[in-house]
Amino acid sequence: MIMKKYFYIGIVVILMISLAIVGYGAWLNYSDENQIASRMDNRTLQLKAAKAEVREMQPIITMETVRFVSERMTDAVALTDGRILQWYVEKNSNVNKGQVLLSMANDQIPLKIQQATSAVSRAEAALAQANSSYRRQQRLMAKDATSHEKYEEAEARYLAAKEALREAESQRDQYLVQKNWLSVTSPVDGDVLLIYQREGAYVQAGTPVALVGNFDRLTFALTVADSSTRRMELGESFELKFPNRWSMGKAYDTEFGAGNQGWNQKVKATLREIVPPLSEPADVRRAVWEVDNRTHLLEPLTYTGVIMQAVNPYKCLTVPLSSMYDNARNAVFVVDGDGIIHLRSVVTGADDDKYIEIREGLAEGDIVLVGNFEGLEDGMKAEIVLEGENS
Repeated sequence: MIMKKYFYIGIVVILMISLAIVGYGAWLNYSDENQIASRMDNRTLQLKAAKAEVREMQPIITMETVRFVSERMTDAVALTDGRILQWYVEKNSNVNKGQVLLSMANDQIPLKIQQATSAVSRAEAALAQANSSYRRQQRLMAKDATSHEKYEEAEARYLAAKEALREAESQRDQYLVQKNWLSVTSPVDGDVLLIYQREGAYVQAGTPVALVGNFDRLTFALTVADSSTRRMELGESFELKFPNRWSMGKAYDTEFGAGNQGWNQKVKATLREIVPPLSEPADVRRAVWEVDNRTHLLEPLTYTGVIMQAVNPYKCLTVPLSSMYDNARNAVFVVDGDGIIHLRSVVTGADDDKYIEIREGLAEGDIVLVGNFEGLEDGMKAEIVLEGENS
């Protein structure tokens, strides 16, 4: 009995010790969780920040691709069939609108003109005979010496002969026009950029024989967000900066320099049109620029990596471009006086690739976070280091 008593006491003691160990472990776990939670609530992040400041801005638009076009560049087209006899100009020749570029031969046209001329002569003789008969019937009718039926018959023959002559003359004139078409002329003032057909080649009506263009004025158009056009004015100047690796080739093999004047090219452009105009509400607008290309540096081509910057600066409230929360550019993290961060909506404008204009949502002196925002949430506490200051 005594042994059993000690046995049961031992079991109770072991159970009590086990329960104590489990309870102590649970207490430790609970205490650690509270400490971790407390540290999380009270943790302070070291983050970079910047002040919203008024700066001079020269907006930049980076264009991955931009197509320059000439509004005066078109094909010279053969208007009739024929074989090219002679070119009067060469490639890269400067020509005026209406200047003869080449002459062609078509043996059928002179033959058709001769046949049409003979037809006109026959029609004229028939008309003269019909006219004489008609006038005679008029005189007899006035004396009641002929019937009304004969008079009307003579009149009908006369009118038909007049119409036959008009048709014959029209046919002859058409062939004479085709004869003139054997000389192909320039459709615009400019330079002969390409020659498609050579002497001796037979071409059909509608076949392009040469490309003539004037590159003195080139235009390009962009679809731009409304916020980026608000500061733009028609007639405003912009500077186009071409990349270091600007193509050295030329599409039209012209004699003037086109894309081969070295690197870091800069070209002036003038804002010519904004559609729809700024007076009308729109989310995006089509802006058209014109380039004075009388130096013939550019060609009507697609260029890549071109940067366009406004020449005239203006003052506006700005923050670093790196303060934008995401690509939408409509929110920033603002730090209040207690060091708490808040995600705030803003209305932005143009940027210069370093700073961005703030039109609504911030005031001068507001502090915004810059850099990487991964893991940040509204309400967190931050210890900031302003850009340009030592930590």
